[in-house]
Amino acid sequence: MDKLRFGIVGVGMMGREHIRNLKLHPEAEIVALQDPVPECLERGVKQLGRPVATYAEIPAMLAEAELDCVLVVSPNYTHRAVLEPLFAAGLNILCEKPLCTTIADARWAAEQAKAHAAVFWTGMEYRFMPPAARFIAAIEGGEVGRLVQLSIREHRFPFLQKVGDWNRFSRNTGGTMVEKCCHFFDLMRLIVKAEPVRVFCSGAMDVNHLDERYDGQVPDIIDNSFTVVDFANGVRALLDLNMFAEGSEEQEALTAVGDQAKLEAFIPSGDLVHSPRVPLGQPKRPVRTHVAVDPTILAAGTHHGSTYYQIEAFIDAVRGRAPVQVTAQDGLMAVAIGVAAETSAREKRVVEMSELGF
Repeated sequence: MDKLRFGIVGVGMMGREHIRNLKLHPEAEIVALQDPVPECLERGVKQLGRPVATYAEIPAMLAEAELDCVLVVSPNYTHRAVLEPLFAAGLNILCEKPLCTTIADARWAAEQAKAHAAVFWTGMEYRFMPPAARFIAAIEGGEVGRLVQLSIREHRFPFLQKVGDWNRFSRNTGGTMVEKCCHFFDLMRLIVKAEPVRVFCSGAMDVNHLDERYDGQVPDIIDNSFTVVDFANGVRALLDLNMFAEGSEEQEALTAVGDQAKLEAFIPSGDLVHSPRVPLGQPKRPVRTHVAVDPTILAAGTHHGSTYYQIEAFIDAVRGRAPVQVTAQDGLMAVAIGVAAETSAREKRVVEMSELGF
């Protein structure tokens, strides 16, 4: 079988993670790297470990490189401008989260994707973390009964430095609740299997980046928050985010409570704990299992193996072996919930999704 020829747009930190993971896949070949920053291209070539065509501009890459697929890993605020020529070229596209930084641009991308003859996939790595995937499958399999509450906790390190410090400002990222938390809002929709009705977020920038200045400008990104999302089927979900808790033993914890049992997943330990309801006064009966991940795949990224497994699923969709699992519509809805959360935190009120056209 011929290998799929990949181009990567954006060769920063996450772009190089994609390089490491594409190198592991037997059906993928990286034939082009594009980035306007020469140093990023140099690091990308070094990461790849062999000569490869490099481009400062997307039109030159499209004109010269023979491509089957493109990964969009450029800064959030560039996604619409990057996607325009890629849609026109008819290539298979995996666009990293968030789909875009505004609802208007995300709607545009979703409309374009509907008419796109090739595969379009929104990058949502957290679905593909093996413990999270097992957690999702267990809920779908009825292991908690009727789902009532879902909570997601991420207690982690601050935003890392990116090229040009673009991720220090909400105008470039969409805000933390879009940039970072679109992952979790996507998980909520996937697990709850309903659309959001209203969002309340209490959040602020209380610890991180307070003493940083960029050309006299002060960063404005939320570093901790609680977000409650009410869904149309009556399920409620909570996101607990903290980005100055880098000492946490578990970075992520997912908890689903149904009318029959509670299920928890912990990352990076990879443990799942299933706790069925018991009669009052009877012994508790929790069952702990462990979800292992291939050490080579773990070492290739910083997202608990999910970058590789998502690329694998994307390639399956391109080959016609499986459907697209994360659509542009999924990307749009994750952005919309994030925008609602940003608005709620800023204005200190509940935001109805109908206000945003959903």
